[in-house]
Amino acid sequence: MSFRITPLTDPAHGPRGRRLAWLASDADSIPAGTAFLRLFDGGQEHLAELDLRVHPAERRKGVGSRLLDSAVATARDNARRCVVAQAEAGSPGDHFLAARGFRKVLALRYTRLPLADVDTAVLTEIIERPHSGYRLMSWQGIVPDDLAETFAASRHAMDDMPMDDTDHGIVTWDVDRVRAAAKAVEQRGDHLHTVVAIDTSNGSIAGFTELVIPGNGTGDGQHYGTGVLPGHRGHGLGRWMKAESIRQARRDYPDLSDLLTDTADSNTHMRQVNDGLGYTPTHTTHQHQLDL
Repeated sequence: MSFRITPLTDPAHGPRGRRLAWLASDADSIPAGTAFLRLFDGGQEHLAELDLRVHPAERRKGVGSRLLDSAVATARDNARRCVVAQAEAGSPGDHFLAARGFRKVLALRYTRLPLADVDTAVLTEIIERPHSGYRLMSWQGIVPDDLAETFAASRHAMDDMPMDDTDHGIVTWDVDRVRAAAKAVEQRGDHLHTVVAIDTSNGSIAGFTELVIPGNGTGDGQHYGTGVLPGHRGHGLGRWMKAESIRQARRDYPDLSDLLTDTADSNTHMRQVNDGLGYTPTHTTHQHQLDL
């Protein structure tokens, strides 16, 4: 059976990157698969991220390979040195990527916290335990103006997060970028909640954790990132902030069911934080990388 690959116009373009798309369809113009290629900017100009999907009934017919060829050629044309893609461990996509020359560079552990099962006594104990030299603060949506500079600087806490063999690069954050990221969440109708630990000696942000809640306040909330700057590690700030984030989610969204997070399997510290707060594993994905 012959398939046609059609480039699509994708509206997901912005100052920090752009996304390209392709549709695979059969002779009767019935869709068989899609590929999306995100080209990053802002410290990751070397990187392209691929999301490739083929309908189960159309697999093993060359559809995925043809979509992959289009995406990889475009990545090369845009001077990218690698393409990364994720697939659930053991899935057809996992095997497909390995067979097409990608190598596994990172395992991500996904976990879930059912809010109805949270031990509120343990949570309260964590939150109320004094952390000398620090205080918690939180906001919804875009960062307040008086904290914008120090919040952007605190994003460097993620620079050394475990990424194993992934050629991830360093994401460049500034005030405009943190505001744009919050605005993007707002524009799609969701709620961004941020909890930070403030260094009381100078008012700077020592660490942060972000949680995104669906616009209707139901279903699953998603943790976007938790980080503590190197000079402030070892004081339990990550667990403290995340516990406060959980408390606020339970208080403000009584119909919310679960909180989801993903962590590099090699990030033993954050895994221990999540395990201690009651998160339980759901599945593992593999990040694969193709060096161009």
